Amino acid sequence: MLTSLFISLIASAHAVSAAPAQTGSRCDLSKVTLTIPASSSGTPLAAPIAATPEFVGVGVGTQNYTCNAQGTYVSAGAYAELFDVSCLPSSDSYETIIDIASAAWSIAPASWTAAKVIQAMAELKNPSVLGQHYFVTNAAGGLSPKWDFTSASEAGHADAFVIGAKTGDIPAPTNPTKNIDWLSLSAASGDLATQVYRLQTRGGQPPSTCTVGSPEIFVKYVSLYGEHFKAIV
Repeated sequence: MLTSLFISLIASAHAVSAAPAQTGSRCDLSKVTLTIPASSSGTPLAAPIAATPEFVGVGVGTQNYTCNAQGTYVSAGAYAELFDVSCLPSSDSYETIIDIASAAWSIAPASWTAAKVIQAMAELKNPSVLGQHYFVTNAAGGLSPKWDFTSASEAGHADAFVIGAKTGDIPAPTNPTKNIDWLSLSAASGDLATQVYRLQTRGGQPPSTCTVGSPEIFVKYVSLYGEHFKAIV
C-alpha cells in the first residue's frame, strides 16, 4: 500500500538522523546549507538571506498543465504534500531521500493522485507532514505558488503560509527535459517564510507538444524545498 511506503520513507529520514538537538518540533539546522548552483542559462537563483534554512521539506505531488492554442503545454499550477526531512544529518542526505521518494512515487498506481496522498496522510495524522503546496489566483488574474502549513504542522496559525514571487529560475542541472526548473522565490504574503527554494527536482516536465483541446495533465514530481526566516505569529 502506498500509504505504508510513504510512512516508511519519512520514518527512514528521521531514523538516520544522529539525534540532533531539537528546536520545538524541528531539528537543529545550524550546520545545514542548501547548495545554490550557478547556471549559464535562465535567471540566477537569489543568494540565501540566511546562512541556514528554517526547515527542509520534500514535496511529493504533480505539476499540472493545460494545452494552449499553439499546441504546447502551459502550467496550471501544482499540488503536493510536503514532508519534513529537516532531521536528516547532513545536506548530502537530501539527494538520497529525494531519489527514494521519486522512486516510490513513480511506481504508484494511477489511482493514487496527489489529492489521495494528501487525504491519506491527513487521516493518519502523520507528524512528518509539514503541509501542502498548491497555487492560488493572484491579483493580476494569474497563478502564484503557495506553501501552506495551516492544516498540519502549524495548525491553529492562520498566517502559517507563504505565497511566493519568483526571483530566480534555472534549468535543472541534470536531465532538464524531464526535471522541472530549480527556483528561488521571495514572499509576497504570509508569515511562514521570507524566502523559498525549489531544488533537487525529479520529474514534472510535460511533453513538448499536445493536441489542442486535450484535457489537463498531471505530471508526477518530487522536489526539495528549503525555506528561510519562518515567523509564525
